[in-house]
Amino acid sequence: MARLKEQIRFDDPRIQAQLKNILGTSETVYHALVPFQMGYEASGRADVYVFENSTRGYTYVTGDLIGEEQKESNIGNYELMICHKDKKTDWGIHLISELAYYTLQASINSGETMALEGGPYDSGKQSIKHLLFYKYSDITIEEKKLGLMLLLGITQKEYEWIQENSYELLVEKLKEKNVYPFTDLFRKSIV
Repeated sequence: MARLKEQIRFDDPRIQAQLKNILGTSETVYHALVPFQMGYEASGRADVYVFENSTRGYTYVTGDLIGEEQKESNIGNYELMICHKDKKTDWGIHLISELAYYTLQASINSGETMALEGGPYDSGKQSIKHLLFYKYSDITIEEKKLGLMLLLGITQKEYEWIQENSYELLVEKLKEKNVYPFTDLFRKSIV
């Protein structure tokens, strides 16, 4: 996998200092059994860092994407992020760890969506049917545009609503209802 020329990586102290200001300190790391650099075909996955209480819950962030040549995105080179209120909820850890390789093959931009229906994270019973990709935060190192891309679960009604309105307005509504930045697979629609 090709790397950025400056070799800026997730564990760079400058990135860690900015992450500490944004999310707090990560005390726990879920290391993939097979390292990301081994490749998807070898079952490699991204490591996931846990930031507890950063959002009154649990925030999970991949740690292998900054420095990789992702397909161009409107937020620059980024790590994936998902938030849960309950520590017992761990499906998001697996999702972002597995989805990491997709960011090297396809452009993902803030405001785009991905269907969950029919995939491994679809129980058929949940109300969340799509993921909304949303720029959570910018990180800048040596004029390099980096960031955190939040995966935010949305219902079918919310998905249809953003087709007529905008994802920014939906995010504002989710903030007003204290849903943002969390993904709960079984929450009720806010629209």
